[in-house]
Amino acid sequence: QVFLRESGGGLVQAGGSLRLSCVGSGRSFGSSAMAWFRQAPGKGREFVACISWSGEIVHYDDSVKGRFAISREDAKNTVYLQMNTVKPEDTAVYYCGARDTLYSGNYYLNEGDYDYWGQGTQVTVSS
Repeated sequence: QVFLRESGGGLVQAGGSLRLSCVGSGRSFGSSAMAWFRQAPGKGREFVACISWSGEIVHYDDSVKGRFAISREDAKNTVYLQMNTVKPEDTAVYYCGARDTLYSGNYYLNEGDYDYWGQGTQVTVSS
């Protein structure tokens, strides 16, 4: 079985920090571009951040730029999302995605670009 599993979500006060983790199982994702998306109630799944297969290129949505940081630790088959200075509007279910094609591209911003998804982890930011 090949799947991703997110963890690290929870309740945090505005201005605080949280780190999400996404661990892959069943295969190595060390050569796969990966990303974080999020979905708030009543809204579609929206792009948050992505990282190239090499870890050399990252891209962020403007809403989180300067506050969030995506990184990867391939030895652990894991991608992280460090969330700093969180805001109530960051409240959402956060999903990890991975592309099936190895060594591809630089960055991908669309949900359809990703082939594997986790179940999501809830992040709630209180004011």
